[in-house]
Amino acid sequence: MAKEYAQLVQDEWVSFPGGELEGRRPKVLCAACREALNRDAAEPTRATRPLCFQCYRADLDRQRAIEAAGQLDTGSETRFQYQLPLEPVDRARLDSLKTARAESRTASVLGIGAYVDKRRYAQIAARHALQAIAEGLRTRHVSAPEQHEAMADAFHAAELQLPEAWLPFVVSR
Repeated sequence: MAKEYAQLVQDEWVSFPGGELEGRRPKVLCAACREALNRDAAEPTRATRPLCFQCYRADLDRQRAIEAAGQLDTGSETRFQYQLPLEPVDRARLDSLKTARAESRTASVLGIGAYVDKRRYAQIAARHALQAIAEGLRTRHVSAPEQHEAMADAFHAAELQLPEAWLPFVVSR
């Protein structure tokens, strides 16, 4: 007669080590049992291991957590009251934060920071100029090779006039 496995996957009850006690098959496994299960899947001829106590405890904790979640009344008045009353605003801290933000904003526009926005606006204006050239060529119904040549000339002029760092922001090829 072929060797019968001690625990089949279909069984609802599995034995603990020692064979004296049985428990329900857990839905959660500890790391060691998960690793053993993966090894057993690779070698189906090996007998399965009995249920370890850590798996039993993990499954018991899982069942208790599910029961606790089922009993939680999310619409209860006490749950909403926990979040309801707003704390009074700390005016002194709010005023200090506002002055710190105002100081950082004024510091950012002094020195080199004054030119950051101007540079960005110039890049945008250059991009719009190139787009206007392209739109003008399309409205005049210029042939495709001539459009390509005119845009290449416009890009070349932009490359000659604009700093190299600006080109990715202005010309996208």
